[in-house]
Amino acid sequence: NVEAYTRWQLRPRMLVDVETCTTATTVLGTEISLPVLVAPVAFQRVAHPDGEVGMARAALAADTIMCLSTIATSTPAEVAATGAKRWFQLYVLRDEGATRELIAQARDNGYGAIVLTIDAPVRGNRERDLRTSFAIPDDVRIAAFGRGGMTPKQVFEQISASLTWHDLERIAGEAGLPLLVKGVLTAEDASLACEHGAAGIVVSNHGGRQLDGVAATIDALPEVVEAVDGRLEVLVDGGVRRGTDVVTALALGARAVLAGRAPLWGLTVGGEEGARHVLELLRAEVLGALQLLGCTSPADVSRDRVARVP
Repeated sequence: NVEAYTRWQLRPRMLVDVETCTTATTVLGTEISLPVLVAPVAFQRVAHPDGEVGMARAALAADTIMCLSTIATSTPAEVAATGAKRWFQLYVLRDEGATRELIAQARDNGYGAIVLTIDAPVRGNRERDLRTSFAIPDDVRIAAFGRGGMTPKQVFEQISASLTWHDLERIAGEAGLPLLVKGVLTAEDASLACEHGAAGIVVSNHGGRQLDGVAATIDALPEVVEAVDGRLEVLVDGGVRRGTDVVTALALGARAVLAGRAPLWGLTVGGEEGARHVLELLRAEVLGALQLLGCTSPADVSRDRVARVP
């Protein structure tokens, strides 16, 4: 995903008045101050004791949306108490009652959307986890399961492998919230998302950790945007490290990006303040990239501002 951004080059336009420039935009009608959302990342208290609550406070300070993972180490209520704009990432669990309870917690705690992850019916062959024998420490509680000490394999054994497109409308109806599908990489699935009532799409390959050989997300983005043809909003995650990555995604049709690793690295180093610092770095870089591209806002970034490297 990171390498793929080097296959695109920006095409700046000169002698444009960029004295007044904004990074603000909207996603599903929600105003945010920069086109970067905090992606759902599991087990954040493993990285730092501030965990998801610290990340949410960083998102609040940056005035953007925090996406809380199903397998978080903080509850939906704890994150909601920060006042941050928030979405809930949903894994559909084998236990249907537990899934309904997660949806109810998101709805009752004022989450603005459900982000349904669809690219992980089973766990990918994550050899790094096997080599390191990674497991959640016993004293770090996964809120949805009420326990710690689990391996990723044990976590994924709780996730349903029977989810289909016909379940989308049912889940959206139960939630009473807009539903985005996360994990789309093809035009075919983008069209199905539109037909089955999705409010948005997140072009994602799960950080490249599920299926070897799939497209990088920034390379898959144009195909998905073309298939959607304006019917719903498209976002993208994976490999976002700099402000120039963000404007590249905007030029290729994304409404905004989701960044996971970069804010998490900030959280790891400095807790809430570290995550906030990373988001402010991204904001400054997006602003500079917009101005040097000859654009005065994210909405001003058009397809002609990017091209494939020859």
